[in-house]
Amino acid sequence: MSFNPETFTPKHFNWSFNEGVVKITLNTPTQKNPLTFDSYAELRDTFRELVYVDEVKVVIFGSNGGNFCSGGNVHDIIGPLTKMKMPELLKFTRMTGDLIKAMRGCPQPIVSAIDGVSVGAGAIIGMASDIRYATPEAKTAFLFNRVGLAGCDMGACAILPRIVGQGRASELLFSGRSLKAEEGERWGYYNRIIDADKLDAETMVLAKRLASGPTFANGITKNQLNMEWDMSLDTAIEAEAQAQAICMQTQDFVRAYDAFVAKEKPVFEGN
Repeated sequence: MSFNPETFTPKHFNWSFNEGVVKITLNTPTQKNPLTFDSYAELRDTFRELVYVDEVKVVIFGSNGGNFCSGGNVHDIIGPLTKMKMPELLKFTRMTGDLIKAMRGCPQPIVSAIDGVSVGAGAIIGMASDIRYATPEAKTAFLFNRVGLAGCDMGACAILPRIVGQGRASELLFSGRSLKAEEGERWGYYNRIIDADKLDAETMVLAKRLASGPTFANGITKNQLNMEWDMSLDTAIEAEAQAQAICMQTQDFVRAYDAFVAKEKPVFEGN
């Protein structure tokens, strides 16, 4: 059965779809939106499906009730984990990592709109997004160290240094301290700081602008950003040459040229 973003009704998070833009929010705002075993798995499966859903151009991962995500639910996840043996624990940690693989692997740009608490796995979801907007009240903490765990969770040691640098990432992962909004913007973690009452609207403006762009080419850009992490410069330049040649065969490239000649704004269709 094909995935239909207009009729999809997830069990463990909120979903809306309009004009090519999906918005996801977690659905327990009274608890600051923690993740559960079920929500982890359903989010993972959903992002995996998005690879094949051309109707979805951009994904917003938003906040709900003044908070983004408080990480793993203490009673649903943390408590049971303390009683599991290694095979079960490894199954869980691989499953949570698969969510990040799915987010990075889907071609659509993911924009996180972060208000309030974004900690633990919630911080990782924001980190794994392509663009991060935040309110002045946003507080991000990779707090695994504070609960007796390593900071190397769900790709943090691979992704976070590439956003804020090795030294800053080391401080956050060793200490588990909160990264506040102004500092996060200064470090390049947040792209913009926006007042809470304007966060959703401004994020949607960005999402619609991305959705109206050459979405096939945007997917190629995201793929190259992923692939070039461990390429030499020569290999990266060759990979980009091949990627760009592919994009030059699209109709969107022709549309852009025709629009330029006609002194019009191009209307991209993602093919």
